[in-house]
This record gives sequence, C-alpha cells and structure tokens, in this order.
Amino acid sequence: MKNSRSVYSTDKGRLSEPEPRRSAATPAPSVPEDGVVRIFRERGGRNGKVVTVLRGLPPRELEARAAELKRLCGAGGAVKEGVVEIQGDHRDRIAARLRALGHRVKLAGG
Repeated sequence: MKNSRSVYSTDKGRLSEPEPRRSAATPAPSVPEDGVVRIFRERGGRNGKVVTVLRGLPPRELEARAAELKRLCGAGGAVKEGVVEIQGDHRDRIAARLRALGHRVKLAGG
C-alpha cells in the first residue's frame, strides 16, 4: 500500500470532496410567453409513467382549469410551479377542450 492515496483520515476527516449529485429529471424546456398553451407528453423522472404537461396557461386559471381537465380525463394530476400535470397521455382530449374554451394550443414534444 505504498502507492495508495489516503481518502479518509481520523486526523482531518475526508480529504476529497464527494461529487455533487445530479437530478435524474431533465430541466423543463423554456416556453415563450406568447399566449399559446403548449401541451407536452413527458416521461422523464417519473419511473416511466407518462404525464401530460400544460405550459402557458394564465396563472389565474391554473387551479380551476386543472380540476376541470382532471375530471374530463378521469385522471389525477397536480399544479406545480405554474405548470399543470395530468397523469396519462391525454393530449388530444385536452387540446380539443382548450380550443373549445378559446385558447391557442400547440402539441409539443414527444
């Protein structure tokens, strides 16, 4: 053990710093504030489960619109950081409903 490097010593504690952990989830794509509701299908960071994500809804509508869309799809969901998440792939059904309510909608991502 002549050529080995000490990693831990009782005198000084750890000699080398551990590498910081990275998040498994990919960062959310930035969405321009142009009045268009973008509907994504995401899977990353959710153990392979598909989630429909809506970005670009007006902040005052988030809670009410999320509750309405969850009932429409018969699925669970949440509002997180200004984004509505609905469990499962319901992009077409949600897009049709939002268009009927007068929103401009784009299907984006996978």
